Amino acid sequence: DPCQNGGHWTGTFCLCPPNTDGARCQFGASTINITAELGPSILMLARVTNRNFSEDLRDTSSPTYRSFVDEFSRMMDRIYHNVSGYSSTRVLTLTRGSVVVNYKVMLHPPAGDKPTPDLHRRARELLDAANAAAQPRNCSHSAGRCQASHRRSGTSLTGGFSSPELCRKYAPANFSRYYYPYRTQNSLLCITNCTLNVPGSINCNNG
Repeated sequence: DPCQNGGHWTGTFCLCPPNTDGARCQFGASTINITAELGPSILMLARVTNRNFSEDLRDTSSPTYRSFVDEFSRMMDRIYHNVSGYSSTRVLTLTRGSVVVNYKVMLHPPAGDKPTPDLHRRARELLDAANAAAQPRNCSHSAGRCQASHRRSGTSLTGGFSSPELCRKYAPANFSRYYYPYRTQNSLLCITNCTLNVPGSINCNNG
């Protein structure tokens, strides 16, 4: 297996984890966009009842884990797309009990001087949308549908955008100490000294 940093060899190429680059996943991405962290978020739990937990769902770099997370995220995008302020869903952990998904619903940050949305009301809208979604009696993995029940587990208004710890959650483990947050007018990025066109950057060439 020639792949590095959690990449998996498919037989013809390396399937790389998020925020890694290179033919062998040997590089960290030059820029990691974490703009979604600017907005408020709501923590949710879902129990996926038509799937059984397997040990490879503990490994965030395994194809089984990635496939499950992609399928779950697509399903939640379909369910939540009409909820005001919805941005995306980020899976945090998978545990036993068919499969229990601890996930975060990211909301768009309020524009300009608009007040922060009522997160309790928004959480109720998310729950109503999730639990009202049609749940087929017979689900299959290939159909891209999960049979799930949902509940709320918390609320977060993220701050501390200057802390390097914020980037260490997203950067590849081998490179995490090199990343730090960089705020632009409309986005929040994790960058390194090798990132081009930012103050203080250096020409790292291929090194």
